[in-house]
Amino acid sequence: MNVMRTRMRRRLLRHHLPLLVFSSATVAALYFTRDFKDVLTRASFATAYPALALLAATLLIGPWNLLRKQTNPISADLRRDIGIWAGIVGILHTGIGQFVHLRGRPWLYYIYGPQEHHHAFPMRHDLFGLANYTGAISVLILAALLATSNDYSLRKLRTRGWKKLQRWNYAVFALTGVHGFAYQGVEKQHMIWVATAAACVVIALVFQVAGIVMRRRSMTPAR
Repeated sequence: MNVMRTRMRRRLLRHHLPLLVFSSATVAALYFTRDFKDVLTRASFATAYPALALLAATLLIGPWNLLRKQTNPISADLRRDIGIWAGIVGILHTGIGQFVHLRGRPWLYYIYGPQEHHHAFPMRHDLFGLANYTGAISVLILAALLATSNDYSLRKLRTRGWKKLQRWNYAVFALTGVHGFAYQGVEKQHMIWVATAAACVVIALVFQVAGIVMRRRSMTPAR
């Protein structure tokens, strides 16, 4: 019991407190420096990029350990805690985002309205629809990952089942990337924000490729 309390205290001080400060500071900085006229648009924008950055960071921990020639545990506290904050900020962003466009009619994010009668298929299949469907699917998976990012779920699902579920983080990141770039086109964002989103994606991909290379090298028998 004392060991668990010590571990939780260490996580709170070393992980959750810095992550709270990072998330709050970046969201506040983006919120108060944007020139959008309404609160919802600012809040949606301000939570989007921190959520993407935190999600990308969860994909850096494993490859970074391999590059340092350290073993990856089944569940690393740092990776789990970053994932928790990625889930919190990501879900917050999605909740706010449902009310930015088409105020009061969030269902039109996913289906065409009656005035758009020229679409025989009601589900949105334009760029706006792509952005919203990928975002919705990714946040549903993210919520499942957030709900199971704890020791209780690890014990109940056992190592293999829990690890299989957590690997859906890759799908979340891919869907979030498509969602982010689609919205760059929908909202015609400035190039600096396109570059920011691209940097998060590229850095994560580079680390993942490096991790795969290191893993294959370690599995190759010496001649």
